[in-house]
Amino acid sequence: MIGIHDMGGMHGMGVVRPEKDEPVFHETWEGRVYAMTRAIAPWRKWNIDAGRHTIELLPPADYLRMSYYEKWLARDIELLVKHQLVTREEIESGKAAIGSPKATPPLSAAAVPAMSANRGSYMRPAAQAEARFKVGEHVRARKMNPAGHTRLPRYARGRQGTIARHHGIFVFPDSNAHFLGEQPQHLYSVRFTAQELWGDAASPRDSVYLDMWDSYLEHV
Repeated sequence: MIGIHDMGGMHGMGVVRPEKDEPVFHETWEGRVYAMTRAIAPWRKWNIDAGRHTIELLPPADYLRMSYYEKWLARDIELLVKHQLVTREEIESGKAAIGSPKATPPLSAAAVPAMSANRGSYMRPAAQAEARFKVGEHVRARKMNPAGHTRLPRYARGRQGTIARHHGIFVFPDSNAHFLGEQPQHLYSVRFTAQELWGDAASPRDSVYLDMWDSYLEHV
């Protein structure tokens, strides 16, 4: 989908100012939001791609004003309510509704260290069709405007690049975000020159590498 989240190549967003010795969390509440996000994931009511898409659906004004972890918190609340693990009223009051069902959380405190150490993988077995593209092959990112989630950035659509690496077979986020199955596909690192993306004014020495699934690409 095209939305305010797809900001690559947009002008007027201000200068990027890296923060020296940036802390992991700037405020204590940010760490709490991170912990809450990890704690509710074991309910397995949604997946990482559905979570990303939920952030994409934030109203543009909210998306622009919110900090990184504010977006995470808004996403978590929306998913918890949508999947009926809590009501909007309970979120606002901070108290469980009278007579609400009780459930044992799937993640216990004792299990947190093991869960934190296990990062998981979205790579899938290679028993799939052969890769459509080979390293060194010239390709073009498809011009597409899906209504739902996609990891194909707007600024690369219709642009030509070169396959730099074949990563293997991974879950396809466009279908996974909408609970339409994992539909694994071959995933590649594709090199685009800065001039191909931004025009002749860009440095001829610069390139951008994007991870792209099979269905994002077409032969030149």
